Amino acid sequence: MEYHITLPSKPRVVSEEGVQGVYEIDSLYPGYGHTLGNSLRRIIHASLPGAAVTSVKIEGVSHEFATMDGVRESVMEVLLNLKRVHFSLHGDEAQTISLSVKGPKQVTAADFKLPSQVEIANPDMHIADISGKVSFELEATIERGLGYVARETLTKEKVDIGTIALDATFTPIRRVNYEVENMRVGDRTDFNRLRILIETNGTISPREALERSIETMIQQLSAVIGFQDPREESSSDSLKADSDVKSLGKDPAKVKVEELELGARVTTALQDAGIKSVAGLVKKTSAQLLELDGVGEKAVTDIADALDKLGLELKGE
Repeated sequence: MEYHITLPSKPRVVSEEGVQGVYEIDSLYPGYGHTLGNSLRRIIHASLPGAAVTSVKIEGVSHEFATMDGVRESVMEVLLNLKRVHFSLHGDEAQTISLSVKGPKQVTAADFKLPSQVEIANPDMHIADISGKVSFELEATIERGLGYVARETLTKEKVDIGTIALDATFTPIRRVNYEVENMRVGDRTDFNRLRILIETNGTISPREALERSIETMIQQLSAVIGFQDPREESSSDSLKADSDVKSLGKDPAKVKVEELELGARVTTALQDAGIKSVAGLVKKTSAQLLELDGVGEKAVTDIADALDKLGLELKGE
């Protein structure tokens, strides 16, 4: 008897309205609906990079428990409002945004002066209500990252007096749910249909979130196909890798991270953090790389060795 493997369909759009999308994948083998759905939900929640405010300076304010003359909100309320602003950061480097206004005025995210690398998805977000004829000046640092990071992790070094460090929620995802129902495929009625709902904060579309999560899963699974053979590992491998990188015939800074042969896990971690090439890599310190999920001390050593072969090095601490 011939055995035929049924493959699932490509994702189908059920509905897309603004920041919310519903998608279906049909013809999943019995049980695979929950396997795929739960895996994609976890990847979407934890592995899609985003941008957030990590520190703030407010003129005349030394700590987050202070109050401001002529401003209705407390400093803590202003900081909470800033956390609700949804940023897109194009590039690897942290960026500084600022605003300087005079009251009376309703201050919103649209009042920020932005560098070209930063965009705001919800410019109508309320920041503060200035009721008096006073000046309100604020400066904030925007960084790129994954998931949630406590401010103690973000500020390993002492911050300047007057700088307020914040917890950062980098994920651009608000909500992900999935459900599985049975469907008919041929004579069988126990195949699965996966329906997944994704809601984002507007800095990424729900369709892009699903596509990138599927790509991440494929990269991770592709890396573990087959088994390692210790007999194939020799010094000639490292010499070949060195020769391959040098023979690329391009500016070393333009070499892509996947061409450094750092391994699938490390390469994926760098790409998820927005580091696509050597140019972005050399702007990072070893400490900053260690903060990335999937990058340990051995990976940092391998990265340093790969850069050394190109005549480059990581940014000094």
